[in-house]
Amino acid sequence: MLPVLHGDVSAAARALLRAPVDGRGRLCRRMIGEAAQACAHVRKTGSLHPLYGNGSLMSAARKRELADEPSFDDPEYCQCFEMVLREITLFRISPKRS
Repeated sequence: MLPVLHGDVSAAARALLRAPVDGRGRLCRRMIGEAAQACAHVRKTGSLHPLYGNGSLMSAARKRELADEPSFDDPEYCQCFEMVLREITLFRISPKRS
């Protein structure tokens, strides 16, 4: 996966806002996995992944319908944003990636 910037986290959180609450964790991990898969594809072929884009989390998230971006006054958005950060951290430290 490409380096994660604020816009990546925001796009992923906005995708999560559109998803059912009980499926958000699974969707978050899926988007991160898609970004990683796309990044590997780009490195190997020099071409965008046909489904997941350029390897950024934003590209993977934008394959879904995104909610309008709320402010951090919205507790549900904050929970989604936090989930994305947590799952990125877990992905980065996963022994499977070593």
